[in-house]
Amino acid sequence: MSPSVSVLPGGLRVCVESVPQYGRGLAAVALTVAAGGDDDPAGRHGTAHLVEHLMFPRSSGSSADPAGEGYAALVAGAGGVCNAETHRDHTVFHTTVPAELLPDALSWEAGRLLGFAPTEDVIRTETDVIAEEIRGAGDAGRYWESALGALYPGSRDSFGTATELVGITAGEVGAFFRSHYTAPRMVLSVVGDVDPARVMAVVREVFAGVARTAEETRAAEAPRTAREPRTTEQTHAAREPRAAEAPRTVTEIRTAPLPAARAGVAVGHPLPDPVAERPAYLAQAVLAQVLGRSRLPALARSARDGRRLTSATVTCGYHGQWLASAAPDLTLAVLGRAPGTEVGAAVDIWRSVLRAVADGPLPEAEHRRAVNSLLVAWHRQADSLPTRAVALGRDALLLPGSAGPDALPAELRRTTPAEVAAAARALLEGPVTVTELAPQKGTVG
Repeated sequence: MSPSVSVLPGGLRVCVESVPQYGRGLAAVALTVAAGGDDDPAGRHGTAHLVEHLMFPRSSGSSADPAGEGYAALVAGAGGVCNAETHRDHTVFHTTVPAELLPDALSWEAGRLLGFAPTEDVIRTETDVIAEEIRGAGDAGRYWESALGALYPGSRDSFGTATELVGITAGEVGAFFRSHYTAPRMVLSVVGDVDPARVMAVVREVFAGVARTAEETRAAEAPRTAREPRTTEQTHAAREPRAAEAPRTVTEIRTAPLPAARAGVAVGHPLPDPVAERPAYLAQAVLAQVLGRSRLPALARSARDGRRLTSATVTCGYHGQWLASAAPDLTLAVLGRAPGTEVGAAVDIWRSVLRAVADGPLPEAEHRRAVNSLLVAWHRQADSLPTRAVALGRDALLLPGSAGPDALPAELRRTTPAEVAAAARALLEGPVTVTELAPQKGTVG
């Protein structure tokens, strides 16, 4: 059954998909919000990430949670699971519960939106937690963020900056929440062993207050907006996908070296827009598989012709998640350098591998193997209710016009070796970032 899509008074979009073949007595809820690292206020990098955390701690009690157990405790008490992710351009919360408890889960979801009022003590606790997360973030994330920031100045990572969050107040957090967590900027998606009509009846009832809050917020803003023209950023409050700033046209952008366990180089390239240039974007996803699964590993295992790579990984999309972000986005190659191999030599090797694909034609068997690997990964996720719910929300919020997750296999199968060759040429001819990965003292180079 195709997802049903409705827009409630106030602007909240609701997607419901009945998939009992996957659900088997379960239901997943995803709330996708157009607020991420790029929306952080100046000097408070990490506010979106902090708000994500503050949607989970113990509450002070409300009509939806009179005992003050908090959202996570309520879900766990029902035998369910929940989690959340903050990205550059959105935040998504996802919950899975037994289908018969879906009305309760929807009520809890609405309740934490309506009852958002974190105390200063809770804010301090969560900023400390985020600081630990930032310190423990993997190297690959730092490489990705460095490349994106070089190609698209002003883009912000999703984690935040610990020092900028020190001293953030409940007033600042509340202002961010009221500005960004409004009905027109949110998509609620429900997937599983559900009856869409019954789901919509519950949603209309329990989210009525969220719609009223959206109306009240617009009314409160009206006097200010009458006096001050809205900026381009503000006019996209309902987040049709953020208009991507054009990448720099410099052929090669060298960024500051980053510390690493082993010598290497990270090379970043801008990706096509996943909405306006969908076939070209999907061809880049296939290219990343070709490079990462066959071309580069074979090269890294060999030292002939002076090609000295010790390892090589290629990822397409936001931190390796393709179709998980609106433009801008990028492909990132992380190459290990053998002793004596300079950064420029490693980049030349990368370019030679791209040129071999660009000059093609790519063997049909290699092309099909790459497509099949993406299809296998997709099918592994297709049975996951939260993955489907999150995909529906992201498509509606970030990738309008998408035919939905079940159309993706056919789209991938339509990619051709010629399109993959064109994708390689686009990387060769477009802007590129180069970041030296420099071993620190005491590490193996």
